[in-house]
Amino acid sequence: MIDLFQDVSEHCRLQIAPEHQRPVAIVGAGGIVEGAHLPAYARAGVTVVGITDLDLERARRVAQAFGIPRVYETVDELLADPAVDVVDIAVPVAAQPPIFRAAVAAGKHILAQKPFATDPETASELAHLAADAGLVAVVNQQMRYDEGIAAAHRMVELGWIGDITSFSITVNLATPWELWEWAQPMERLEIMVHSIHYHDVVRWFMGEPSSVYAVGGRTPGQYPVGETRTVSTYRFASGASALVHANHVNRGGDNTAEFRMDGVEGAIRGTIGLLYDYPDGRPDTLEIMSRTIPTDGWVPYPVTQRWIPDAFIGTIGSVCDAIATGSTPRTSAIDNVKTVALVDALYTSMNENRVVDFTA
Repeated sequence: MIDLFQDVSEHCRLQIAPEHQRPVAIVGAGGIVEGAHLPAYARAGVTVVGITDLDLERARRVAQAFGIPRVYETVDELLADPAVDVVDIAVPVAAQPPIFRAAVAAGKHILAQKPFATDPETASELAHLAADAGLVAVVNQQMRYDEGIAAAHRMVELGWIGDITSFSITVNLATPWELWEWAQPMERLEIMVHSIHYHDVVRWFMGEPSSVYAVGGRTPGQYPVGETRTVSTYRFASGASALVHANHVNRGGDNTAEFRMDGVEGAIRGTIGLLYDYPDGRPDTLEIMSRTIPTDGWVPYPVTQRWIPDAFIGTIGSVCDAIATGSTPRTSAIDNVKTVALVDALYTSMNENRVVDFTA
């Protein structure tokens, strides 16, 4: 198994070749930038030439903490800087489209926070705007680079469990939504800003569903306006199914975050370590049982990296690699249009209480 896992481990390695590095400037100095983007970039040797935020004092504090040489007064000033090759847009979804369009007009490559649009029409417009300009545009769906998820995907690619017949992700958390003031008024909340990661991963493993169904709920006195509990189900043309269940109002104190996929030749199961004690987190766990390799029962894969901050090396690295080599990023904006469309279909199902046929 050690020899077999070597291939998986190499596939999950997160690094950026020195010759592929590009200077980056960041729009946004919020908690995710401070706790994930910048620590990941420091580990990977990414040069951050500047940062800006609506709260310039916060931007200055972050810049000082991470040794960023320049704080731009405005986004326009950042985009006018010829030293910037890549713009990392790390702001809430409502503010993203105009910044994305301006970055394209300025000839900058883009890493956009997820979701980069609230509807598939806008997402498609933005993605094709960048593509038509010959620019790399990637969406920060960095869960595809989380080692537990990425290793499982590689095992599936290698045929170790055969065709997937079912995939489930189940999380029970006590999420402190009050930490994010911008989330308070959002009518579309849980799927739009949290479970979008899981829905994107389901697409990555299984492709596009033929139909989806979702329900959402709230609890009395909760802080945000939008839904904080969701159950989403998928049906695929092959007969396979998928389930995403997310509960952010777990009052039992026993956080859980598990995923499992069953195939015709075995199964993979694991945990999403970050969610057990967010934001500190812990490594994922991952186990496989396969009749193809074969394994002797369930065999653990040794996960050594973390979703935050390590997976953020993957998304910025994919931008740099695509600029240097013309490779197709794992989370390209063009591909992510389908994730935005899937999220939109789930909300349609939730609001209209019906199964929605899905054509991305």
